[in-house]
Parts: sequence; structure tokens; C-alpha cells
Amino acid sequence: MKNDQGRRIETRPPTVADSQVSFGSRKESAHPVTPKYRQVLEDLHSAIKAGTLRRGDRLPSEAELGKRYNTSRITVAKAVHELQLQGLVSRRPGSGTHVLAPIASTDHVFGLLIPDLGRTEIFEPICNGMMRSPLSKPHSLLWGHSMGELAQQQKEAEQLCHKYIAQKVSGVFFAPLEFTPEKDIVNRRIASAFDRAGIPVVLLDRCFAPYPLRSKYDLVGIDNRSAGFLITQHLLLHGARRIVFVARRLSASTVHGRIAGYREALLARGIHPQQDLVRLGDPEDPQFLQTLLKDCHPDAIVCANDITAARIMQGLAARGIRVPDEIRIVGIDDVKYASLLPVPLTTQHQNCADIGAMAIATMLQRLEKPDLPTRDILLQTKTVLRSSCGTHPSPNHKLS
Repeated sequence: MKNDQGRRIETRPPTVADSQVSFGSRKESAHPVTPKYRQVLEDLHSAIKAGTLRRGDRLPSEAELGKRYNTSRITVAKAVHELQLQGLVSRRPGSGTHVLAPIASTDHVFGLLIPDLGRTEIFEPICNGMMRSPLSKPHSLLWGHSMGELAQQQKEAEQLCHKYIAQKVSGVFFAPLEFTPEKDIVNRRIASAFDRAGIPVVLLDRCFAPYPLRSKYDLVGIDNRSAGFLITQHLLLHGARRIVFVARRLSASTVHGRIAGYREALLARGIHPQQDLVRLGDPEDPQFLQTLLKDCHPDAIVCANDITAARIMQGLAARGIRVPDEIRIVGIDDVKYASLLPVPLTTQHQNCADIGAMAIATMLQRLEKPDLPTRDILLQTKTVLRSSCGTHPSPNHKLS
């Protein structure tokens, strides 16, 4: 990994070499005790890497592993689930868990091209998920991001693209630009440059093609259409009828997926609005909010993301409008501050660490098999109920 000053930070921790760890046994050390699920995960990972467990081999059952490690089946299941997220094993009902593929021993250097890193709450945990994945241990991650204005952000993203090409990285994780009129042109230019250099690209969170079209690159993120459907459905099930969807202009294709899910939830409940209640604008603009309230008369607002929800909530409070008594508000993402807002926010939770782990697995699979068809790896979200939706559940209650 490299910081902005160009120094490389290896993601490999200073541990005993993998070849020295035998499957099913561990050496004691002076370091703090490793959680049991992590011991199981790392031993299975090492066994697959060393070839002790080969493609097609069946893993010991959860009960057998529980005995071996003197731990519960729930702990073992957590470790096996993480291997599954990394694309290393497959669970087959009735026949157990089997190894999918060996781990490549070649060290790679990957570039992170995430212009919004540091601007939004989701990309830092996604990057942490990448670095914590056992699959990343032999490899290095280089990173760079912009905290300047959006126009400068575009320029720096292209500069970083050409820097990665010059460094001949093995692959790039790219989160396309949003919110600028030139974003589509710049995103395509960046992707084309990597194509010409023969560098694989895995998209994070979003595609740069207009929804519902797709580019030719693998994408790892959440099912945005499902997220929009589920959060809107929750409001409908609790009596809301005039539900407005609010988003910023020039948002990424993820937002358009969420809008599609919102509309489908209305139709599924037999609601055919006489008026289109999707509103695009600046949630910090008092005039935008005033027009929305006057024209739409909402009893609930679905926000494209949590930051939009926080700003709408602030605008309503300035007008003396109480949330959720007069207008209910929900978001999507479940960022860190969602539970700390003046009225804690009901939202759709996405597991950013799992997105990071799946992104690493997807990139390694793409390098191993360049001719694989384009894939969308979309993780499901969970509804986190807090006070802003008006249902007043127990704190942080989650719905599947």
C-alpha cells in the first residue's frame, strides 16, 4: 500500500510464514490471543494455499472443526462463511463445503483508484475489508485520492490512472467519479486507458454506465434496487403513502437503482402516484426543500443515502417540522453517524468489509481466468430500524 507521499506499506503482517503453519495446529506466540474464528479461518486458508486442501476437496464438517478447535459451530460457520465470501469454498446442500480453487502464489501489486476515498463513509471500511482478507496477504495495495474540488478530483483521478499504468500494476479497483457533468467522459477515458495497458479493472460500489446498462467490467457492491425496495416497503407497511425519493443531481448509477426499487415497492402495494415524487436537487438548498414540501406534501422521505437524509433532517428541523411525527425519514448505507443524528436514522445497512473481501477474490479470479464473463457480485442489505421511521423499535433492531 502507498500513502500520498509515495511510500509503500505492505499489507502482509509480520507473522510466521504460511508454509510453516500446518492445517489443524497452531504455534503459540507472545502476541495477543487470536479470536477462535480467526484461527479456524487462517488455518483453512493456509491449508488451501499449501495444497493440503485441493480443488474439490470436502472440508471437515462444522461439528468436526468445532471439536478440533474446541469451539462452537457458530464460530466455525463464521470462518467458513468468510472463506465463501472470498470465493475459496462452495457450500452444497447435502454434500458439505468444498474447495473451489487453489490460491495463486504470485505476488501482485494492485491500485486503488477511489476519488471519493475520504469524502464518503463507505470506502474506508471497504479498503479495510480488502486489507484484512487473507487473500491479500501475498499482495500489495497502492492508493491515492483527492480531497480537492470536484474538477480537481477529475484531473487527479486521471493522473493516478496513468501513474498506475506506468507502474504496471496487476489490476485496479476503481470507484467511478460522480456529481460532475464530465464524470461519464472521464470515467470512460480512465477505463479505456487501463484496457489499452492490459490492466484488469474491478469496479467498486458502482458502474459508470447509465442505469440499467452495464459496462464490461466486474462490479462488487450491494443490490441497490433491492435496497431501495426494502426501505420503501418498510415505510409502506407502517402506513406511509406519499413517499418522496430525494437524491442529488449527477449521482452514480447506484442511486438510479435505488430509485427503481423505490418505484417497484410502490407498485407492489398497488400505489400509482398521480405525480412523480422523485426529486433531484441539493439537499442543503433551503429553496429546494421548500419547493419539495409545497409541491409533494410528503408523509415520508426515502433519501438516496444517509448524508442526504442527515441534511434533509437538518432542513426540516430548521422549519420546525418534527421527525418522525410529521415526516418520516429513511436513508441507505448505515454510515457511522446514522445512529448519532438528532433523530437516529432508519437505513439499509451494507457490509463494506465483505465488499472489500469479495473485491479481492473477484480480482484474483479475473487474473486467473481472464475470459470469465462479466460479473455483478451484489451483496444483500439489512434494514436497521431506528427512530426516524416512526416505528420506535428497540435500539438498532435489524430486519433480515
